[in-house]
Amino acid sequence: MVKENKKSLKKISSRRKFFKAAAATGAAATAAVAMPNLALGSGHVTLKMQAAWPSGANIFFEMAGDYAKMVSDMSGGTLKIDLQPVGAVVKTSEIGDAVSSGVLDMGHWVTAYWYGKNAAASLFGTGPSYGMSSQEVMGWMEYGGGRALYEETLAKVGYDYVGYFHMPMPAQPFGWFKKNVTKVSDVKGMKYRTVGLATNVLTAMGMVVRQLPGGEIQPAMKTGLIEAAEFNNPTSDSQFGMQDVSKHYHLGSFHQSQEMFEIPINKKKLNSLSPAHQAILKNAAYAANSDNYFKALVRYSADLSKLMNEHKVNVYQTSDEILAEQLKGWDKVIGDFNKKDPFFKKIVDSQKTYAKRVMKYLLMNQPNYRLAYENEFGSLAKVKI
Repeated sequence: MVKENKKSLKKISSRRKFFKAAAATGAAATAAVAMPNLALGSGHVTLKMQAAWPSGANIFFEMAGDYAKMVSDMSGGTLKIDLQPVGAVVKTSEIGDAVSSGVLDMGHWVTAYWYGKNAAASLFGTGPSYGMSSQEVMGWMEYGGGRALYEETLAKVGYDYVGYFHMPMPAQPFGWFKKNVTKVSDVKGMKYRTVGLATNVLTAMGMVVRQLPGGEIQPAMKTGLIEAAEFNNPTSDSQFGMQDVSKHYHLGSFHQSQEMFEIPINKKKLNSLSPAHQAILKNAAYAANSDNYFKALVRYSADLSKLMNEHKVNVYQTSDEILAEQLKGWDKVIGDFNKKDPFFKKIVDSQKTYAKRVMKYLLMNQPNYRLAYENEFGSLAKVKI
């Protein structure tokens, strides 16, 4: 019995040593969590970001803020983003240069806003569809060779930054009109606002296109400077007050059927950060990508309902005749650019290769979701939301 008691005491002693060691390890881990600045290794850093969107009731500025909050949360507060609204430091068109030179550490805009420097910029968000939505274009960026081509485009225009993307935007509406337009002849000669390569496409359709900043769209419609316009989605459009100048809203269009936010980050500043902080800036974009999309579906649908029920806006799906003419416009525009710019063609060919394979799988694999929706709720055109 004495020998057995000694053995038991030895076992108890060994267990106590084990649990003491484990407790010490746990305490060290807890300390690392409690003091993330030590674990992340670069102290507290604040980066200045300017968005292309106004503060206040603006969902795009809100989404930029979502990204900034994720960065702060992921870093335990050791990496923060000082988010500034449009025009706070530089004009929207100057964001890329300001980030490259270090006047700003970061920006929040879309590649179509530097389309004037190189038309290829529009291919990274406002290019031809080939059946792809924003989700697939972002897939091409990360897994289809798009990122290398994007970086080559940055170098061509002289931008010295690293870009991350988030928020795969749903197809943008054809927009707001003075009447229901169903035929190509209804829009020919019409003064219309859009941006990027869409300006070329709709010009090829016979529309008179003017590029205007978002804040100028509604006043331009009110004064007659333009007769029709698009911006992006029901939430942003209603925030601009488009329902006060038009009661005819056409959803679904190929002029900008996929787009996403670009977050340019000054390359020198990014490289000065700890590996952990660099990883947070990158992966927070992936996190915001999902969160913003989920938010968009809820907010856009709710605001579309308000436009229809409270503001008596007539909502239509853009006619197949107009959509088909848009695709012809894309064929012409892409063909013209391909002939004069080999680099532009290189990007287009890469997108086509990706789309041909990936979209065949998706289109053949996806069931007819509209069939399921109408089975439950009735004719799509008659459903009240």
